[in-house]
Amino acid sequence: MMQSVLCSRMSQVLGAALVVSGALLGSASAESLSEHANRGLVELMTGSDAASIAMAQDLAAVIDDGATRRLLPVIGRGAVENIIDVKVLRGVDITIVQQDALLTARDTTLPRLEGSVTYVAKLHNEELHILAPAGIKRLQDLADKKVALVGGAKITATAVLDLLQIKVQPVFDEEGVALAKLKGGEVAAMAYVAAKPSLPGDGLRDAGGLHFIPVPLSPAMANRYVPAQLTQDDYPGLVGGSDGVDTIAVGMVLVAANLTPKTERYQNLANFVDAFFTDLPRLQEQTHHPKWREVNVAAELQGWRRFPPADAWLKRNVVAAAPPVDEQELRDIFARFLDERAKAAGGQTLTAEQKGQLFDQFQRWQHNKPR
Repeated sequence: MMQSVLCSRMSQVLGAALVVSGALLGSASAESLSEHANRGLVELMTGSDAASIAMAQDLAAVIDDGATRRLLPVIGRGAVENIIDVKVLRGVDITIVQQDALLTARDTTLPRLEGSVTYVAKLHNEELHILAPAGIKRLQDLADKKVALVGGAKITATAVLDLLQIKVQPVFDEEGVALAKLKGGEVAAMAYVAAKPSLPGDGLRDAGGLHFIPVPLSPAMANRYVPAQLTQDDYPGLVGGSDGVDTIAVGMVLVAANLTPKTERYQNLANFVDAFFTDLPRLQEQTHHPKWREVNVAAELQGWRRFPPADAWLKRNVVAAAPPVDEQELRDIFARFLDERAKAAGGQTLTAEQKGQLFDQFQRWQHNKPR
């Protein structure tokens, strides 16, 4: 009896399998599985930071339509490595990278890089965090000490410390190792670049007297970075005082490989751009990562070429903002503000050239803000 029941069930399973196989073979005759999986495919390489990964997932959720578009996020090694990959690795179409990493790659590893890649859009800003024990109050206290540089901070923190002429002993570790060394006193500070609020490791449930130290904005940083602040709301227990901790932020950029026009990959990327720019309001809804609300796809990356279909979309759909009524008057007001602030803080008054650099930076920051 049992054998009869088993045979009957086996027949049912085999029958069902034959039906499914027939259906699959039938669909394969119209279109191969490979063709279906690759239709409209765009491969996006992100860094390992949480914001870039989350935003790539948001993009895939909004862009993929199951028929004509597919976005495949992959995690890269970060910073300059991702730029190299989008330039030379087969299959990678776009990558999210730090703006200062682009400049570093151009000036070191990949000369004339601006002629061999394009950008789709400037995205959000990510803040430089420098975490240190109570005995470290300012960046100058790190001179000649070991500092763990994690991820994008290998580029950003190095540039900032060089511009401020503070020499440290850099230690390059993964996040978890760096945090353990910081807590164990093996390094004097840990620097990382991330979209606030973002904590390393286990969320620092046991902060052990750690705090964020300020990163002063100097005129020499104006071409690469924008001012930012870490507040108590962002990091309760790690930021002392209601005024918060000043720092700098680096822009993130969506960079495209140098694809040949009229090829399938080029057209796939053009279709992605159209869907991304058109559906940006959906990405900026509360259900997605908050950094989407910083994105202004019309913001320009000076000195770099935009991917032609992205440029064409903006020319069709975006009306350029009118320039200020009287820029010189705004410059004068801004200069007076800087003088009064320096006087109140007991600091040194800036030169006219330094004030001009900061005003130019302010204009870039204002232009890049979400509308």
